[in-house]
Amino acid sequence: MTRKTVFSGLQPSGNLHIGNYLGALRNWVKLQEEYDCIYCVVDLHAITVPLDPVEFNTDRLEAAKVLIAAGVDPERSLFYYQSQVPQHTELAWILGTITSTGQLNRMTQFKDKADRAGSNLGLYSYPVLMAADILLFRADAVPVGEDQKQHLELTRDLVERFNHRFGDEFPMPEPIIPDKGARVMSLQDPTAKMSKFEPDESSRILILDDPDTIRQRLKGAVTDSETEVRYDRAEKPGVSNLIEIMSLFTGASVESIEAEFGGGGYGNFKEAVAEAVIAGLAPLRSNYKELDDAEVARLMQRGALDARTRAEGFQQAVRKRVGLAG
Repeated sequence: MTRKTVFSGLQPSGNLHIGNYLGALRNWVKLQEEYDCIYCVVDLHAITVPLDPVEFNTDRLEAAKVLIAAGVDPERSLFYYQSQVPQHTELAWILGTITSTGQLNRMTQFKDKADRAGSNLGLYSYPVLMAADILLFRADAVPVGEDQKQHLELTRDLVERFNHRFGDEFPMPEPIIPDKGARVMSLQDPTAKMSKFEPDESSRILILDDPDTIRQRLKGAVTDSETEVRYDRAEKPGVSNLIEIMSLFTGASVESIEAEFGGGGYGNFKEAVAEAVIAGLAPLRSNYKELDDAEVARLMQRGALDARTRAEGFQQAVRKRVGLAG
């Protein structure tokens, strides 16, 4: 039986945080058991904001290493740098010709990022390249967070539009949204999603942070003026976020965490959360330290070659559909 195809990509914008790990990376690893997985470091998406080229090149390699350390297996999954497979941008241009500016104007992430980093054409057309990423290998499903559902909806619209105009070519991709861990919140503003772009570094825990840093960040996490450890997103967002983080790292239910720490105050609870995070990240940190940069670079080059070969077969069909064959 042929396995369905899953695609997902991750930006190489510095060290990844636990929200990336809990909301995406752990799910990527599990999906390898059931799907034909295609994962890439989406470095073309990352250059829509100002960056230092030398640091960025280092970030690309670090992102690849973190993904492999987390369990993405280049022997089981197609894994590569997006920029090394030009069919991504070719398909994005073709899809861009059937994308209305009205749809792009409604993209909330564009508005948010434009306010922060300034507007440019790449940032504006970002959702079209994302659609091309998904459709290039005819993905049947895409693991997405709640904030990316709008982009997947655009992709699905483009599938309908392209297939109607040129003939059935692309499958309709379905979202895969994890039940838990889709939105890990900031440690300093628990009403906002944890982000690597937030200026306050204490708002997040990075995957490669050392144990002392993790303890310090969690000790300073915003809670409230009470002392009861109780899950209530509306009334106690900070405590609820910490409960959810602990639950995701340990597998313990929210109810069991409340029962164990409910009356013990926030100090002991934060220490316990820190130890759970440290223990949960320990295997990944160990795997990361063992990786050789040259070997990872070789694996990414091999993945890019395989991806280009596979993508070219699909793109030939698209070119024929739109009259660009021959």
